Amino acid sequence: GNTMEVHAIDPRAGRMLTNKLHRNRHKHRYDNNNHQIKVKPDLNTTLPVRQTASIFKQPVTKVTNHPSNKVKTDPHKAVDQPRQLFWERKLSGLSAFDIAEELVKTMDLPKGLQGVGPVCSDKTLLSAIASALHTSPTPVTGQLTAAVEKNPGVWLNTTQPLCKAFMVTDDDIRKQEDLVHSVRRRLEEALMADMLAHIEASTNEADTDALKEEQAEQDDKEDV
Repeated sequence: GNTMEVHAIDPRAGRMLTNKLHRNRHKHRYDNNNHQIKVKPDLNTTLPVRQTASIFKQPVTKVTNHPSNKVKTDPHKAVDQPRQLFWERKLSGLSAFDIAEELVKTMDLPKGLQGVGPVCSDKTLLSAIASALHTSPTPVTGQLTAAVEKNPGVWLNTTQPLCKAFMVTDDDIRKQEDLVHSVRRRLEEALMADMLAHIEASTNEADTDALKEEQAEQDDKEDV
């Protein structure tokens, strides 16, 4: 082309230095093929700043695994994740089966428990109450707001099952205690009957083994 490397000209002799020109071209080609970006160490010790649209700089607290660091927590921050409206309807159509693959009969809900909201059957309400008793640390009170019947999509409390507000009286507690005592008595009788049956079966088996041994000894004597 029309370009010329001036540093390869010898002004005294008035001629080109071919060796130097060849060396410079080789070096230039080597630098192009083996170009590496040199990374400079970041010696900036300023605190990191949030990249927000605010014009004021907001410092960020850097937390490490050092024992002297104290992590600030907000006790008022909600820990539970938000729930979907009418999520209890996903429990509809589910049934429990025993070990013999027979359908387990569901219990009947008390008359004081009445469902609220669209398409809330007794089975769905029973599953929702059981889920609330096992997963929620708060007591089950039902929907306390009366306006939930008019517009459940707005006034529904997702932390409570889809049932109207109810009260548990002393009479209800007494009836439940009597029911628990009755079930415990029947369970005790069933366990006692099962234990006696095992003892009787073991005794009969021992008597049968003894008779077989006596018969074998008698047969041996007759053979002699």
